[in-house]
Amino acid sequence: MQYYDPPATQKTFLWVVLFILFVPPPDLSGFETNFSKEEKVIISNGLGLTAITTWGILNWDYFKNDPHRADEGWFEEDSKHGGADKLGHFYFSYTFAHLLSAFYENSGYNTRQGALLGSLSSFAMVSWMEIGDSFSSYGFSHEDCIMNLIGTTTAYFFYTRPELSEKIDFRIEYLPEFDQADFTTDYEHQRMIMAVKFNGFDFARNNRLKYLELHLGYYTRGYPDRKDRERSVYLGIGMNIPRLFKQFSMPRAAKLFNYVQMPWTYVKIDKDLNK
Repeated sequence: MQYYDPPATQKTFLWVVLFILFVPPPDLSGFETNFSKEEKVIISNGLGLTAITTWGILNWDYFKNDPHRADEGWFEEDSKHGGADKLGHFYFSYTFAHLLSAFYENSGYNTRQGALLGSLSSFAMVSWMEIGDSFSSYGFSHEDCIMNLIGTTTAYFFYTRPELSEKIDFRIEYLPEFDQADFTTDYEHQRMIMAVKFNGFDFARNNRLKYLELHLGYYTRGYPDRKDRERSVYLGIGMNIPRLFKQFSMPRAAKLFNYVQMPWTYVKIDKDLNK
């Protein structure tokens, strides 16, 4: 039987709302509001925390149980999702921190200030969600909280150090079959990838190797119910899609594919850790 968690669908909807609240339009030139940059930080965090609290009370049983912990494990074979959920927490806290950092930078902060505020705000929101979970049937997961911290910390360093982001991307690949409403927990059809882009290194900047990249990926299949469960790592060589879009003067697409892996653009070798 396939695992399905109805409240998770509502959690996805909340993330969409938060993204709409905080993602600035690509070109903010000439855009002005009556709020100062400091007020925008306060308002954005207030809106995010209020949205999470309200949604949690209405849909996730927040504050209906005594606070308690949930021991979910890490990447063990017998953990609930084989560790795919932990990489999911890293990825979403990382990308949300970058979205907020861009919002704050466009609001008037310099790059380092925007990155710090974005990372702290992202961690505050996902941590508040974990605290809310502790008062629900889910329970507080310290594993999730640690991965959220790692994700937001990594986001800060990569946002403030272009030499890192030019070399390494953290991406999600997702090929849904539309048999589960919530993509954030649809681990059956996801892969998490760290891509090392050759164009960020001197040896490849001026030759065709700049269009290639090295992949280190992880995915699970069959969790939590099937007997033939799989936890796989893989190495791959792929096309540097962000570099190609940049070559054709498509910066928005290039930015998107720094976070999303285009399917069928790499070859790989796999190792199932359950065998």
